[in-house]
Amino acid sequence: MSAKKSRPPSAESTSTEPAHQLTPKSTKAVADFRRLALQLDGVEESSHMGSPDFRVGGRIFATLAAQNKGYGNLMLAPEAQADFVAEQPEVFLPIHGGWGRMGMTHIILAAASEDVLAGALRAAWKLRVEQNAAVANRKRSPKRNP
Repeated sequence: MSAKKSRPPSAESTSTEPAHQLTPKSTKAVADFRRLALQLDGVEESSHMGSPDFRVGGRIFATLAAQNKGYGNLMLAPEAQADFVAEQPEVFLPIHGGWGRMGMTHIILAAASEDVLAGALRAAWKLRVEQNAAVANRKRSPKRNP
């Protein structure tokens, strides 16, 4: 008898996240996500691996990589993610696995009001602006020799 090699399951099949199918409301929410993100200071829309993303200072803070599942994605600090999920679990959930543990968060587009969406995008944008400034300050400060 020969041992049959099994292929590892795909990320799609191992995800414990429910799919939130696109509806007319979530399709409008995709447009709202894009519009609200682009209203933030210095934001540009780009693409990463074929999916729309939103950047400030050349760095991603939000994506529409899972828009076909009804999600927008936000790059939040883990503490902010915990607050959003605790306050509105019907709207926010951590992305599955390691990305989620680092603060990457799904926002369920059809469930989010425009105010909630705008606030969440602003939180992700603000974090990225702060991180960009911290990196720029480290690069500018002279290195000390012991």
